Amino acid sequence: MTDAPSFPDPAAPAGIDTTVPSSARLYDYYLGGKNNYAVDREMGDRIMQTLPETRQSAVANRMFLGRAVDFLCEQGVDQFIDIGSGLPTQDPVHEVARRHHPGARVVYADYDPAVRVHAEALLADDPELTSVVQADMRDPEAVYTHPAVAAHLDFDRPVGLLMLAVLHFVTDDQHPYELVRRHLEYLAPGSYLVISHAESDTSPERADYATDEYRASSANLRVRTQEEIAAFFADVSPVPPGIVHVSDWRPRDDQPYYTSQQVSGLAGAARWDGPKR
Repeated sequence: MTDAPSFPDPAAPAGIDTTVPSSARLYDYYLGGKNNYAVDREMGDRIMQTLPETRQSAVANRMFLGRAVDFLCEQGVDQFIDIGSGLPTQDPVHEVARRHHPGARVVYADYDPAVRVHAEALLADDPELTSVVQADMRDPEAVYTHPAVAAHLDFDRPVGLLMLAVLHFVTDDQHPYELVRRHLEYLAPGSYLVISHAESDTSPERADYATDEYRASSANLRVRTQEEIAAFFADVSPVPPGIVHVSDWRPRDDQPYYTSQQVSGLAGAARWDGPKR
């Protein structure tokens, strides 16, 4: 059992399958959100009963997101694309960015139709600066040529490319390293790549259990080693402190600190100085 708040199921929009757990809705549930269904909560409770650190891993990842967006804004970045964004929740990208740049532009992209439906409702009062698109990160061309993406972001200027807790849902047969490079090639030099990723070195047993559980969800899980995660940064220049445990990336005194036993994940940010397509 968990101490998560209980909410009645939201009405399911047309085209949304509520019989299979969704990785985006599971993440929403871990964070205490209400845009999830009974099938998600059942799987989430089962995972958290065995791996109680799952919820704080989601929280730590969310805090890293805020710190990373703060850092990119301090480097002058004022436009972001959040790939595999999931449902906007506590301190979403556009709110963090606008503390630094009131006119910051943000695109949220996710292949899950539930994300688009719920996010569009949440962001309906901000159509000029924020957009939500339904697109699969495994098809970068579909992402970057989407009319809403092209209308909101200027790819002749630096962009913050956010890939948080999403690449571990790209399996090896889907060529994850090549995929990241393809995304980067749409961006101007001076852009930044931000990644967080579940890691297996600390506890292989934990990684194996999570991998098995997620086979019943909408997305298979591929937890990677530190060496494998570092390989995502082969074409970019990581900024200090490099690719580290998620709580060790530019920690703040006003946020809780979690050890690698308490939270499973590595994170990093890097500058892209390669050619723009």
